Order: sequence, then structure tokens, then C-alpha cells
Amino acid sequence: MQDKTMLFDRRHMLMAASAALMVGCSRKGEGKSVAPEGPMGQKQSGGQKSIDAPRNLDGMWTSFRQIYLDASGRIVDTGNGGVSHTEGQGYGMLMAATLGDRPAFEAMYNWTQAHLSRPDMALYSWRYDPRSNNPVADPNNATDGDMLIALALARAARRWNVGAWEARSRQMRQAIRERLVIARGGQHYLMPGIAGFDLGDRLMLNPSYFIFPALDTFAALDGAGAWGPVIATCENLLRKARFGVHNLPTDWIVIGADGMPQPAPDKPPQFGFDAVRVALYAVAARRGALVAPIADYWRGKQAQGQPIPAWVDVYSGAEAPYALSPGGLNIVQRTLNQPLKTEALAQDYYGCVLQLLTRNLR
Repeated sequence: MQDKTMLFDRRHMLMAASAALMVGCSRKGEGKSVAPEGPMGQKQSGGQKSIDAPRNLDGMWTSFRQIYLDASGRIVDTGNGGVSHTEGQGYGMLMAATLGDRPAFEAMYNWTQAHLSRPDMALYSWRYDPRSNNPVADPNNATDGDMLIALALARAARRWNVGAWEARSRQMRQAIRERLVIARGGQHYLMPGIAGFDLGDRLMLNPSYFIFPALDTFAALDGAGAWGPVIATCENLLRKARFGVHNLPTDWIVIGADGMPQPAPDKPPQFGFDAVRVALYAVAARRGALVAPIADYWRGKQAQGQPIPAWVDVYSGAEAPYALSPGGLNIVQRTLNQPLKTEALAQDYYGCVLQLLTRNLR
């Protein structure tokens, strides 16, 4: 069975490519009428109609939807063989709800519901591969994708007063609590997926799945009793998951019987392409103190006039031979309360997502 851990390798490849290839999601197209395009910037063809766009949309979002949003409502991960996943659908739906793009939101939700919904629970299979005879071969979910979709549905329901969307978000929130939270040693751990991460004597977790803006929204909707223990455990883990001389979290961690996090032994011990989102999610939810060591590391690099590397090995101190993408650098700027620079991004869905999130996530 495939599992979500393969995403580390995908992001490693995409961000490495971004060091050399600079195109795409800048604001240069803002305010202009641009012909609808499909994935990889190709004009929609084959009789498909593009998704109608409301007037006066944010220019960066307009560029993103033209490049990555298929006319069917599918966010296409162009750097990963054209697959789609709940993470991408969730990010797209969240940005559409935030920026007022109802046609795009409805298209993405309808596609997700039609192709990735599970018949046995209110969660979604994590990956769709159009190249395969069985596009949804792995029924496992991805918790971050489900959380993003549930958050997007809640915000869209409030914005456009659609009760069915709030009802679906509520079903998903309940399923996340019941299926993806493991109580152990007085803690309530948010698992990355239903299968593959409970290792018996250890739990494998991903700190970048601690999406505090979503968790806070869920608590406001369902009550502190439902989500408070999960939030407290996520906060507690970020205080403890600080490794190496710079006290940085790694992309993946394991929790043993003592409740202490350690870098996952079968993953590179890197503060890298997943963990960069840890800072954004904490700062966006007014929890900057949880990621103070990350801010200190980035601030120190700037003070020395050195580029901020895309990853750093927390044990050896080895750094990536290339810098963060502009999307990653936007996260640095928001974390350090600096003006956000608008630059071209690498031609990858993830890099563009980071730039959109940094500007719009609250």
C-alpha cells in the first residue's frame, strides 16, 4: 500500500527544481483579462469549458487557477506526473473560499466528492492518478488534506450561507476526531492518516499537519472539549520537537512510550519542505512563540547575509546547496514580520501554494 510519506520525496524534487526554474504565479497578470488555461498553461481543449471567474479576483489566485485548476475542478500537481490529491484540493478550496471564488470552489468540491470520497466514512482517499487504470488505488486518507477541506467547507458555508457545506464539514470534523486521533499517555495525537502510522510501540507524526487555523476553527464550531486536547498535544509536541544546535523540528517525527518526539529514523533528519509550513501555521494562528527557534535560525541567516537553505540536517548541520523558493521565503518574511516580496515562483504547484497561503491564511 502506498502511504503519504512519499510526499517528502515529491517536495524534495520540486523544491530542488525551483532553484533553477523561475516562472509563474506573480502578480504581473493582476487586473488583466487572460484567456482561461489548463494545467501547465495549456489552453482548455477537448470541448471542456473553463470555470467561470468572478470579477476582480486576486491576481495571484487568478494565475494559480489558470495554471493548476482543470476545467473539471481538479487541482493538477504538474510536478508529480499530473496527479491530484486532497492536499491540493483542500488548498484550492480554501483559497477560493477566502478570496470569494464560488465557481472554482464548487467545481473543486464537486470533483473531490465525486472522485475521492470514501463510502465508509466522511473522509477522502488521498491521491488520484489519471495515468492509472485504477486512479484511486490507495484508499488511505491524508489528514492534512481532510482538515483543509473541512476548513474550506466551513468557511464557504459561512460566506455563502450553504447549509449542506457546513453539514459536510461537521461530518468530516467528527470523522477526524474519531478516526485520526489516538489517545496515549494523556496526550491526543493527530495521526497523518488512518493506516501506516501507528507502529505499535511508536507513532509516526508530521508536525506540518498541525494546521492551527483549522484546529481553532474546529474548536470554535464544535467546542473546546472536542478539540482542546488535540490542540494542546500539538502545541506540546512543537515545544519538544526541537533538535540539533538550532532547535528545529524535522519533517517527520516518532513518539515513543516516553512521549518524547525524535526525528523519524527512516527519514532524513531535516527541517525541510514539509516543516517550513510549521512556522506559517503557527504564526497564522498567533502562536509565534511555538516556532521561536525557527524564527531565530532564519533571522540569524539574514543577519549573516547568507541565503536561507531549502533544508538543513538537524544533526550534521549540512544545508541544501540551494535556497528556499520564493514561496518558502515568503513564509520566512511573514514569520519575521517583514514585508512580503512578490517574486516569480518555481513552476510547481507546491511553491505557488506557499505564496498564496502566506498572503491569505488567517
